[in-house]
Amino acid sequence: MEIRNTRVLILGGSGLVGMAIARQMLPHEPARLTITALTEEETEEPFAELQKAAGDATEVARAWGDLFVATEFKDTPRRELIESAEKRTRLLDDVYGALDEGRLRRAFFYSLLQDEKPDIIIDCVNTATAIAYQDVFTSVKEIRAAIGQGDDVGDIVERHLTVLYMPQLIRHVRILLEALRDAGVEFYLKVGTSGTGGMGLNVPFTHSEARPSNMLLAKSSVAGAHSLLLFLTARTPGAPAVKEIKPTAAIAWKAIRKGRLRWRGQEIPRFDATDPVPLERALHDGAGSWKELGGGLEAVYIDMGENGLFSKDEFETISALGLMELVTTEEIATAVLREIRGQPTGLDVVSAIDGAAMGPTYRGGVLRELALKRMEELEQETGSRSVAFEMLGPPRLSKLLFEAYILERLYETLPAAADLDPDETAAAAESFLRENDEARINILSIGLPILNADGKTVLRGPDVKSRPESGAEVDERVISRGWVDLRSQNWETWRGRIRKYLDEVRAQPGPDEGSVADADLSTRSNRLRPGAAAAWVFKFEDGGLRLKR
Repeated sequence: MEIRNTRVLILGGSGLVGMAIARQMLPHEPARLTITALTEEETEEPFAELQKAAGDATEVARAWGDLFVATEFKDTPRRELIESAEKRTRLLDDVYGALDEGRLRRAFFYSLLQDEKPDIIIDCVNTATAIAYQDVFTSVKEIRAAIGQGDDVGDIVERHLTVLYMPQLIRHVRILLEALRDAGVEFYLKVGTSGTGGMGLNVPFTHSEARPSNMLLAKSSVAGAHSLLLFLTARTPGAPAVKEIKPTAAIAWKAIRKGRLRWRGQEIPRFDATDPVPLERALHDGAGSWKELGGGLEAVYIDMGENGLFSKDEFETISALGLMELVTTEEIATAVLREIRGQPTGLDVVSAIDGAAMGPTYRGGVLRELALKRMEELEQETGSRSVAFEMLGPPRLSKLLFEAYILERLYETLPAAADLDPDETAAAAESFLRENDEARINILSIGLPILNADGKTVLRGPDVKSRPESGAEVDERVISRGWVDLRSQNWETWRGRIRKYLDEVRAQPGPDEGSVADADLSTRSNRLRPGAAAAWVFKFEDGGLRLKR
């Protein structure tokens, strides 16, 4: 797409890769270029550099905060969120609670996109590291130690829930999708990671962790899950163009300097020890004769951005042929800009997965019809009817199938159902289920309640699949998710669906008009087929249409 006059947001834009992209973006004269970082301090120097380099056509802006929490916590250190019982409860609610409108709008990531309304987003945040390096493995050790000592583990378990990887990643991607849609973003590109710099499970570099590093492999696991979730996002109606570039080498470099060494914002203090201690006491805290010298370590170093400061010899090791080797930030930025401008690089991971994934086949489509025909023959031979077992789910599917089955038994054809009287259908449906033991038993046995026509009485079995949240009352959302609803208002909804369904079928061109015809064969029949009806509701009413076949 054209970059000129667009609004561009670079998440993690103050970092090594983000700044390289920002520098290459400026000559294309976006109307606004916003960079973000975790803290205000991290944005100061990059913001000043970009302001100086930008021409009159581009407004440079900045924002900061933790993209994975609510706006009220965006400047709060994560450790503080976990240590505070009150804040931790709210953090857990935001991760594990239903993603309703309130939680969505509280999220800083969502608010940022609503404020910026970007056309293009380049996401350079190292999401996999941010999530995986919360260290679930140490958390598990703490829980097991507490259990072994007979301690109360409630508080420790709650802390553990805050560091579980997948719930955080899933919630982040769900917020991402809604934020992209609501902000009208046209293009989203993620600069991802393999977690190991392109090496395998034998990767010898671990940021001072034990080898093999569980946290490093967790980082790779999160990165892989993230890629597949982006692949699914790209296949979701209403999403923008979604791409991912995944550098698989050591990324270098920001600067070469001589000076004090800093790690995670802190200088590395200097210590000395001249008096040896016995080996058996070497690991006793306080047993050594060490003393702090003051000041901090100083040396020549190469700044590798988010990966830290490396010595000459460390850099020589990691970049050696046959180990991680190197890719420069400028090469990454060039690939990003080419993808944005529609110049294929062959480096888009989402497209690669899309191209390699095996989708529906011609043979599968042909055999589907054979399977349906054979199952119908067996139903006729045995005098039974299979509608739903609730193994596929969700309960809404079973609800739709059984309601459509009731209509099939009452009206047989689509045109007849399109002219139904809601009140008469409510009475007839209740009478049908009262007299048809098999249908009623099947519905109740798989966990679906039956809401009678009066809207006040319910038939139910021991299991109810669709329940309100704890303490809440049954409402229309709960009923819609998985209750067979015999009320007249529901049959009025079905009448509207069937009329729209028939109108769309009639409006579609047939094979005489060429290959533009695109309809399931069942829609060419007037027979009311529950499976076809539920598929139509899922595709068009519930927004579940598959984008790529």
